[in-house]
Amino acid sequence: MKNIKKMIAAAVAVMMCTGIAGCSSSKSDSGGAETTARQETYDTFAVNSGGGEGNADDMYPVTTGAYGQEGNAGFLSHADGNSPTGGVTVDGGIVGVEETADDTYPTGGESFAIEESRRESEEAFSNGWFPWDSSVNYNTEEYNKIAENGYMSTAANPLSTFSIDVDTASYANVRRMIEYGMDVKPDAVRIEEFINYFSYDYPEPSTADPFSVTTELSDCPWNDEAKLLLVGLKAKDIDMSKREPLNLVFLIDVSGSMFSEDKLPLVQKSFTMLTESLGEDDRISIVTYAGEDKVVLKGASGADKDKIIEAINGLEASGSTYGEAGINRAYELAEKYFIKGGNNRVLLATDGDLNVGLSTEEELTKLIEEKRESGVFLSVLGFGTGNIKDNRMEALADKGNGNYSYIDSELEAKKVLVEEIAGTLYTVAKDVKIQVEFNPANVMGYRLVGYENRALADRDFEDDTKDAGEIGAGHTVTALYELVLNDGSSYTPNLKYQPQEEQPVPYNENEYGSELLTVSLRYKQPDGDNSKLLAVPVTKELYTEKMPANMTFAAAAAEFGMVLRNSVYKGNADCGQILDMLENYNYRDDEYKNEFVYLVRTMDKRGY
Repeated sequence: MKNIKKMIAAAVAVMMCTGIAGCSSSKSDSGGAETTARQETYDTFAVNSGGGEGNADDMYPVTTGAYGQEGNAGFLSHADGNSPTGGVTVDGGIVGVEETADDTYPTGGESFAIEESRRESEEAFSNGWFPWDSSVNYNTEEYNKIAENGYMSTAANPLSTFSIDVDTASYANVRRMIEYGMDVKPDAVRIEEFINYFSYDYPEPSTADPFSVTTELSDCPWNDEAKLLLVGLKAKDIDMSKREPLNLVFLIDVSGSMFSEDKLPLVQKSFTMLTESLGEDDRISIVTYAGEDKVVLKGASGADKDKIIEAINGLEASGSTYGEAGINRAYELAEKYFIKGGNNRVLLATDGDLNVGLSTEEELTKLIEEKRESGVFLSVLGFGTGNIKDNRMEALADKGNGNYSYIDSELEAKKVLVEEIAGTLYTVAKDVKIQVEFNPANVMGYRLVGYENRALADRDFEDDTKDAGEIGAGHTVTALYELVLNDGSSYTPNLKYQPQEEQPVPYNENEYGSELLTVSLRYKQPDGDNSKLLAVPVTKELYTEKMPANMTFAAAAAEFGMVLRNSVYKGNADCGQILDMLENYNYRDDEYKNEFVYLVRTMDKRGY
């Protein structure tokens, strides 16, 4: 049964990659597939390099062929010593191009010739046990439609209000698309998550507030008519040796859609990494769901690592996806083992493809909104290719007072669950809202870059019953605004910068003469119900012609998102310009920023 599942997984991956130039290879030290700096972390089994006359790997020995056919027919993963140049073998012949390695294809060539690969793959499938239907769209990934923020008139709309976002799933997911050679889905690109995937060098909090606030102002690199404003938050760090105990429930989707190597097996590796960091005061429960929910482990001590890892590794995928039952059972266990003053959280690992019980985005978010009243937070870890339901997973995390990460490799699992575990699991402030009030005397118009699905009504800023984003220990949060400045004046009542008859003190036009705007923030303590207000004015004097380092990288990340979305607001942005912006910086000590430069270079070579 396991071998059949692996065969189906490979089949689906080939369908996904047919017509795509270059699926990423894993252990291809000299193979022909397009790879990136992260190639050593992958175990992809779609059409990519490998094969030849030796064993491609343990999963797909070369003698298997196209599942049932003799010889080398089929799709083989990973180059090895017997086939150092890789290539896809079909009916005994190599399908693919072996090209000179360069910055885009460091191991040489693309993984297969598009048209011939499609023809050969269709023939192999039609003659084998798995029928190939070229009219079927085998990619059923779902993303919410994004209507980009446009320019707003300050006179008509002096307030801009939104919830912070520390999710990183969009960037990791789009990285997966780039590395697999897939076309990037525009609505998969959430620009704020591109920006906030990375850390920035903001100062540590110096007051009792749980985060510091940084503002920077310079010229907008993609729009010559605008300035660029950066608003950055840096949450306080915690001493992990003195951290609060964890009460975690691993809620794991083990339905049939989770069988492939980039799903349940990667989930198991990811949770094993997290388990290694647990202590004796931590409590771990495991709940799975497929056609029904199942409690695999109840309240085990974190010191019982072998027991926890054995339970994780014993899971197998099959059946339908009754996520509602699993969610209810997970929260039930989280409440049963609730640690007062501790960190109580459900970690949901899934591709989001629920098909039994409550399954729509609206139904699931309503359920989670009810559950969060228990004081248990929810974080979502997305996995897989081909059928991920990004829209549902993002909504669940947003409503569950947690964060949403996409895990595409062991390296990303290490980042989220080991290196950044404090930010992933320990919330230092919740319901964090930002409201910017613009001075119409100095700002004619503005545009918030990204955060489209985090917009709040202006009146929600002071409403403590309205949910907003959470910020974890050590996290940074960054937002960018394009500003169009002017020397005119347009006034609207009831605002700081406008005269109002009811004000006890007459409006003094000179009092705010150099102010462009005021950034106001509201936040609650993790266990609090009442918010606290912070306010930071921004004046013209903040402007610097030379863009600061933090803003340079944040602007580059935002530009990359706009280029991939082909945004109408991208102006003169392209990958070449992004590389020019970053050429004076060395990111070799930051593997994630260094990888970003690599991805931009890759897409530049593809004409973006």
